[in-house]
Amino acid sequence: MNRFLLVALLAIPTAFTTPAWADPGSNCHFHGKKTADQTIIMQCADQRKDKLIEAGKLEKSWAGVQNQSIGLIDGKKGKEWRVIYQNPNATDKAKSSLYLFFTPPGNFIAANHTGE
Repeated sequence: MNRFLLVALLAIPTAFTTPAWADPGSNCHFHGKKTADQTIIMQCADQRKDKLIEAGKLEKSWAGVQNQSIGLIDGKKGKEWRVIYQNPNATDKAKSSLYLFFTPPGNFIAANHTGE
């Protein structure tokens, strides 16, 4: 009887909790140190750009813009992927370039309009 009561008491909290699910759009999170392929980085950069548009951090004119270049650069903490987008339709010409930075395995670091 004591075992049954103990099992029941341990099972009750799990019956009333909500399971945690991963974000379905977060397939650009990588582990390890292996450098990702350029095509993976380009896909992740496009996803990140779309998320910035959805969040209102980029104007909607960025929606159809394709990346112009991608490459590994020497960043502040070592090698980084840098993906560059150019938007000739940007209302603020000082922000017509978008730079997205990723770790070598493909995790997002930062986005800006200066490239630094």
